[in-house]
Amino acid sequence: MPTNLIFLTQLVLGYVAWGLCFAAHGLPRLRAMDRVQAHRAVAALHSFRFFGLVFILPGVVGPDLPAGFATAAACGDFAAGLLAILALLTVRIRPLFWTFVVGFNLVGAADFIADYAHAIQGGLPEHAGALGAAYAIPILYVPLLMITHGVALYGLARGWPKGAGAEAAI
Repeated sequence: MPTNLIFLTQLVLGYVAWGLCFAAHGLPRLRAMDRVQAHRAVAALHSFRFFGLVFILPGVVGPDLPAGFATAAACGDFAAGLLAILALLTVRIRPLFWTFVVGFNLVGAADFIADYAHAIQGGLPEHAGALGAAYAIPILYVPLLMITHGVALYGLARGWPKGAGAEAAI
């Protein structure tokens, strides 16, 4: 089986598996929370996106990794991760918290869309082996993060269903 087909199959199945898991376990829990707690939980997950800097770490990824993809992915992940951390740090200052929540979700989702474009332009599926140990990121981690961006952005646009907790709870 060609490398690009293996990579794309695993990527699609990552979305399917995380979508099913999130629908069964994550979404019901988020719906039971108030708005702040739900977005705080999503921010906590995204606060680990600093890990994307691994795409520019020599020795972890191979030299054949498309440079346009690696640099953009690393910088976008780092920015989204920092914004998520700032959201967590400012949860008591609601206007800042909401600004950072909107920011990390917009920056993070745009980063993934741009990363997909860079990956296709740079031929990443054909060079997927150059991801080295970082191969797990686009296959296992990105689908969950993109799904949670979609849910968070929907919640921001349409209003999060109120759960049993008070919005002021921290």
